[in-house]
Amino acid sequence: MKTFRFLGSILGRRDWVYLLSLLVPFLVYSLSLKATDVVSMSGNEGVWQTLSLMQSDVFFGLGYAMFWIGLFAVARRGVSRWVVILLFHAVTILVVVAGTVAHQYFRETGTTLDYSMVAEWIPKVEELMPIFLYDISPWAWGLLAAAVFYATLGPLVITLLVEWWAGAAGRFPSGVILRPLWSWLGLWGLALGFVFLSLLTGTTSLARDPVLNLLLTGVEEATADEDPGAPAVAENPALNATLAPTSQTEKRNVVLVHLESTRAQSVTPYNQDLETTPFLDELSKESLFVERAYTTVPRSSKASVSVNCGVEPPLYPGPEFETDGVPAQCLAELLRERGYKTVFFASTNAAMDNFGAVVEGFGYEEFYPVETMDTTGYQVTNTFGYEDDVMLGPSEDWLRERGDEPFMAEYFTGTGHYPYECYGTRHGSKDFPGEGELDAYHNCLRLQDIFLESLFEQYKELGLYEETIFVLFGDHGEGFGEHDRSMHGDTPYEEGIKVPLIVHDPGQFDEGQRVEGLASQMDILPTIVDMLGYEVENGEYPGYSLLGQIPEDRTLNFSCISNRKCLASIQGYEKYIYHYNTQPEEFFDLSEDPLERNNIVNMRNKAELDSLRRALIEWRSEVNAEYSGSTSEPY
Repeated sequence: MKTFRFLGSILGRRDWVYLLSLLVPFLVYSLSLKATDVVSMSGNEGVWQTLSLMQSDVFFGLGYAMFWIGLFAVARRGVSRWVVILLFHAVTILVVVAGTVAHQYFRETGTTLDYSMVAEWIPKVEELMPIFLYDISPWAWGLLAAAVFYATLGPLVITLLVEWWAGAAGRFPSGVILRPLWSWLGLWGLALGFVFLSLLTGTTSLARDPVLNLLLTGVEEATADEDPGAPAVAENPALNATLAPTSQTEKRNVVLVHLESTRAQSVTPYNQDLETTPFLDELSKESLFVERAYTTVPRSSKASVSVNCGVEPPLYPGPEFETDGVPAQCLAELLRERGYKTVFFASTNAAMDNFGAVVEGFGYEEFYPVETMDTTGYQVTNTFGYEDDVMLGPSEDWLRERGDEPFMAEYFTGTGHYPYECYGTRHGSKDFPGEGELDAYHNCLRLQDIFLESLFEQYKELGLYEETIFVLFGDHGEGFGEHDRSMHGDTPYEEGIKVPLIVHDPGQFDEGQRVEGLASQMDILPTIVDMLGYEVENGEYPGYSLLGQIPEDRTLNFSCISNRKCLASIQGYEKYIYHYNTQPEEFFDLSEDPLERNNIVNMRNKAELDSLRRALIEWRSEVNAEYSGSTSEPY
């Protein structure tokens, strides 16, 4: 009885019904989403692990409830009460939307959503709108719509129903007997206490309430823009590089073929059990075949920096999208100075990863995205564009009209991009190992391969084949749940960062040649410069020519695209992954465990792991320092 009197001293019965009819479903909804995320993880050890990972969400929900109860107790009537009611609904709707988006992001990628990713989305709403409209399942949209609808009108409907059930408004008083000052101050104290407990129990981003995680990562980004100790500015050695001709110089054509979202393990040259790319397989036998090639950051624009400019990309959003955002002379610029014409074709639209700006920054004179092409008869294969054959016509027209100058051309084959809509084209489809998205993805790689064969045939018909060096590279891989990660951005495992890399020079590698060392996309620029017979002056690129010897003790470093999500390194066959606070660190022996199924981190001593982690953090600071002159702030 005393309990009821105490509650009645804080709020009237009508207020309690109104508040609890939203707060209770809100808490149940939030915990249900979190439980679904936790249970979906492979390796989940059961009920106790699930509950431990939900503690932060429970405490945050309780703190949220105490805050609003206290606010309703303060705002008794009039304008202040209406303001509080409107804020109560608006903030709750915002929190529900944020939690649902974080849940959907986790389902799609296997990683938690933080502030840096949202901040990157905001200026790219137009580019991302097709994904939001078509790629997110109707179930997810229905769930969000139902939650928002209930958060808007549910409390009013429930309160009116309870009043009707009570018989009359007079028997369901909304007045309050007493509201002592200490009652609502105590509620706010409880709210702060619960939020503090939420922070204490949320020791990793997965264990932390998703809304709290967004807020905390936003604070971290605002207060720690640069890594401690990072130099303010560091000049890249390739900033002023130029090409000098030698007695070996040959003005041959250069063609880069960008294989979007193409992982090594899904193409035939790297996996003889999978017949997705028979043409690429045959081509590799007459080419320089790089067995172990990697991307630094698994994102198209980042990989393009390494390939086109020969340097490590910035490890934060941008600034490759800005004019002069890359502090190095890129290959198109270098060759234009030597009389080359340059052109970039894409089967995607210019908004795809903002490639319109990226291509201009690399120094290409002409850019032909899919908006400039006749798409009649070609099928949409992904969110941003069409099957790659759409580039063949514009390519032929440009090649015929170019004159006699040597040229550099890049072809961006977007077909491998999510959501892999590659069934039903005029080329038919095949059944490959794996179901659902993986089979669709493999059919997209098959379409890429058909385009490659047609492109090479075009060069032969135009008499350009013998005069041209072709470099075919995957920009990044793709995850399909092998390590509870989907797609590529935050997938530091082999399926996300190991890519195909094949250099084809008619007449030079007829018997085939293999590169066994640890290779990077940064090696492409020095390799092309070497094959053309130029020397680099007034600067230096960090990569190695693949025609020479790669140092056996070479270390490659990697970063996820999300802010402080993961870093990784490989030396020889030893691979270390640092996940910040999202999950325990990992160590793999790729010579014995190429699919990274056996984490042997417990077999390494603490001093070694500390050294690897420290080296990665220092590397991150050094790379970002080279871009700190950009208008974008490194995180």
